[in-house]
Amino acid sequence: MDIINAIILGIIQGLTEFLPVSSSGHLEIGKAILGDQSVPEESLLFTVVLHFATALSTIVVFRKDILELIKGALQFKWNDDLQFVAKIVISMIPAVIVGLFFEEQLEALFGGNILLVGSMLIITAALLFFADKAKDTNKKVSFTNAFVIGISQAIAMLPGISRSGATISTSVLLGNDKTKAARFSFLMVVPLIFGKIAKDILSGDLTYDSTHFTSLSIGFIAAFIAGLFACTWMIALVKKSKLTYFAVYCAIVGLIAILFSILNS
Repeated sequence: MDIINAIILGIIQGLTEFLPVSSSGHLEIGKAILGDQSVPEESLLFTVVLHFATALSTIVVFRKDILELIKGALQFKWNDDLQFVAKIVISMIPAVIVGLFFEEQLEALFGGNILLVGSMLIITAALLFFADKAKDTNKKVSFTNAFVIGISQAIAMLPGISRSGATISTSVLLGNDKTKAARFSFLMVVPLIFGKIAKDILSGDLTYDSTHFTSLSIGFIAAFIAGLFACTWMIALVKKSKLTYFAVYCAIVGLIAILFSILNS
């Protein structure tokens, strides 16, 4: 993968990670359009590196929230902060199970299967559309909600299902406040990504050719900078924007991806 492609894909990842439009789906579409011929393992490596970059951008944007959660949790009292951390842990369980027992099957899906991506984007559009019809509330995420949202996050490991779209939509459909749902969605993925990176490093799964180091590094930087912008923008946008707009976008991109796949099959 050359430097220009790495920058383009990094920007795509950074911008789409926080918007409910499926960053993994856009990455697969982008790779297909740019003619990336990576095998599934190499393609997954680049995807993981970019997700790692956006996880760091999430930490930067939510640094005050994260510090408050850590301080509150270290008091070792059953306060709101420790409860929030517990909900994050609960939400991770489904994705951890899927990652441990279906990792090989999951990796194989990241090989340019544009028809799958397009179909999953249509599902994402439907989720966003129905979530937009939910009434506004002040309810915060409960422990049971956290587990159900975690199931959505696990399903969103499929390319084309938006992680933020699936988790925010699920949370809203469960009756939670949209702003609280977005905050929970952005924070719940951080430990999961770092856990996946640590697991891959320790297992040796993230092996790479040293000639790809430059493109991986540049892609990482592009995703990090774009992620900072997109995350900050989305926090303000989610309070007043309708999910229907993103539903329409996902439906259009999904249909284009399906047509692209059929025409190039």
